Amino acid sequence: MIVRRISHGRGSRKGMAYRIEFLPDAEKDFDGLDGSIRKEVSKKMDALAENPFLGKPLGKKYGLDLTGFYKLYVAKKKYRIVYRLVGEYIEVIEIVGIGKRDKQEVYKLVARRLKRLI
Repeated sequence: MIVRRISHGRGSRKGMAYRIEFLPDAEKDFDGLDGSIRKEVSKKMDALAENPFLGKPLGKKYGLDLTGFYKLYVAKKKYRIVYRLVGEYIEVIEIVGIGKRDKQEVYKLVARRLKRLI
């Protein structure tokens, strides 16, 4: 699996225990967001870097098995960041997808990406 680390101004802050990495497609999701939404997503990811359990567990959702993944609400719950914790001691927070909740779009997107990775 190829991941790319993206810094959103996080490198200089003290006390940030967790590294956030994006799958390449998730990086494209982020880059494609409207500027105001991207700013909100960046703030949420800063908070996530401090607390990897900020999101809610997904499990089986809409006929998709997303057990082991978490969702984090953004922009008044219109968008989701879907991520998983990687490593025995949570070494990395891996962003798998960012997208709208409408018609479970982001969950279906993540499920398709996971199939390609297996």
